[in-house]
Amino acid sequence: MTGADEGWLSNGLDDVAGADFGLWVPDVDYMAGWREARESADRLNRAFLGAGFGLSELRAVASTNEGGRGVVRLAGWPDAVDRLAGLLEALADGDGGAV
Repeated sequence: MTGADEGWLSNGLDDVAGADFGLWVPDVDYMAGWREARESADRLNRAFLGAGFGLSELRAVASTNEGGRGVVRLAGWPDAVDRLAGLLEALADGDGGAV
């Protein structure tokens, strides 16, 4: 998900930072938390792609909280999130993910 071709980032789901975006506390290592979150977000994005979702409709976004801890946020169009919820509900019901 990282690399030179990051054009998938400009697809309308870019404004996902939240209300606390831009608040920085001195002496907090935000980069360490963000790197950890980025690895998890990349793994989840690969899983989304494997499940047939486009990253222009649903994706995981790496971020940090005010204390520098990594956070992975889900950004998606409502129809894609509904499809994801259906897949997760099907897995929870034990039918192997069929929708």
